[in-house]
Amino acid sequence: MTTHSVDGEPQLHFPVRDGFPMNHGASTATDDADVRPLRVASAPRARTGWQAGYRTRLRLTDATVIGSTLIAAYGLQLVLDGPSRWSSTELIMHAVPGLLLAIVWLAALNTNRAYDVRFFGRGMSEYQRVLDATWKSFSLIVLLAWVTAYAEARTLLLVAAPLGMVGLVVSRYVWRQHLLRQRRRGEGGLTIVLAVGGREQAARLIRLLNGAPEQEFVVAGVCVPASGVRSGERISGVPVLGDLDHVGQTAHEMGAGAVAVCSSHEVTADVVRRLGWELERYGVDLMLTAELADVAVPRITVSPAPGMSLLHVDTPRFEGPKFSVKQVMDWGLTVLLTVLVAPTLLVITLAVALTSRGPVFYLSHRVGRGGRIFPMVKFRTMYVGADRDAVSLAAANEAAGPLFKMRADPRITRVGRFLRRYSLDELPQLLNVLCGHMSLVGPRPPLPHEVAAYEERMRRRLLVKPGMTGLWQVTGRSDLSWEESVRLDVYYAENWTPFLDLLILAQTARAVVSGRGAY
Repeated sequence: MTTHSVDGEPQLHFPVRDGFPMNHGASTATDDADVRPLRVASAPRARTGWQAGYRTRLRLTDATVIGSTLIAAYGLQLVLDGPSRWSSTELIMHAVPGLLLAIVWLAALNTNRAYDVRFFGRGMSEYQRVLDATWKSFSLIVLLAWVTAYAEARTLLLVAAPLGMVGLVVSRYVWRQHLLRQRRRGEGGLTIVLAVGGREQAARLIRLLNGAPEQEFVVAGVCVPASGVRSGERISGVPVLGDLDHVGQTAHEMGAGAVAVCSSHEVTADVVRRLGWELERYGVDLMLTAELADVAVPRITVSPAPGMSLLHVDTPRFEGPKFSVKQVMDWGLTVLLTVLVAPTLLVITLAVALTSRGPVFYLSHRVGRGGRIFPMVKFRTMYVGADRDAVSLAAANEAAGPLFKMRADPRITRVGRFLRRYSLDELPQLLNVLCGHMSLVGPRPPLPHEVAAYEERMRRRLLVKPGMTGLWQVTGRSDLSWEESVRLDVYYAENWTPFLDLLILAQTARAVVSGRGAY
């Protein structure tokens, strides 16, 4: 990484490969042709420039979606009632409640912090706030309709509510993907961070943040305790710019939008307090790192205590009302999906039966919740007896851990290769979901010999039902390493929420259509 000045504004240059800024911790040689500039304005402009524009686009999009939704709802009501039944006076009387709902809806989005910059492009909180605002808006309309006996409110509830909810979430998703693409290219939407603290802790922060620039934060400098400052020193490729006595000035000069304080015995509560006062003068945010690996934000709450704040981490729960909701969601959505894909199932059945000898379906014994074995059903994608040939192909295994994967597996039939690419071979697992063996969303269903090799943390994925899809599929499918696959499965098991399931199901459609990582 190099630093230059253009038009009085500092620029950070990151090595770029395949369109993605590289991890600064990697030792990589690069020439000027491989470097792309990342413009960083002074701290206030860097933090508010792109955010103000992005917030404005969201507001305009939300207003357009809400307006279009209400027009569609009233248009449908007009068609059902017949245009001749609505006089000009009645049209105005119907328009007033719609205008009121639009105002209430937009106000609810604003008061529910749906435009808070802290949620742009990060986590699920942005979507949850949109859904909460929609629910609150229509709850108020229901109350007003009951009080005023407004019968046409049913149109708003049955049409505008679900249509608007889907429209708002989809539009947020589209804007988020645009923002993430910008961040990956280093073109904007990034917050430059100055790391403060011990070397080991700062190196870990750099590795995590700079390895995922699409998550907004990029560490561009480090300040360490005065006793350890060495001239020209770099930590994981990021330069050490000073000590703890000049953090605010350093952050201002480099155009940082935030200072992240890592744990260190030199960084006391008094140091953090004075640092907060100093950063306030420069308009730079203060962030404190917490060593909470793979813990979702909804499980964390801040509990006040005398002279300090305590982070409370909820214990993962693997039973109770939340999982009853999951079971109901599984059954309801599975029945609907089965009806919708029934013609596809018939076509695939005929294709498998007519193109290769053997049964149409393949039963594979997998390990479910609590270690129970169940027969998982799939469309057969290999020739009969392919399991016996796996031993002779062991040397060509391309997967890590106990998994066996080959990109050009000779045992796969021509039709089977197509089915695997688009995950169509897994559609019969809808039967497993209806039988209670699996869930629509969950960890990857493991084989018995894989479970036999599990370490203790890997067994935590057995605390929930395996799924037809999951974080492993929407993140990279077969391209994931064994360690990353296990980490995602354990994360899901401990941090599952109904909204996370819906989000994964929505992302699964894109992963299946793209065919990325499937073989």
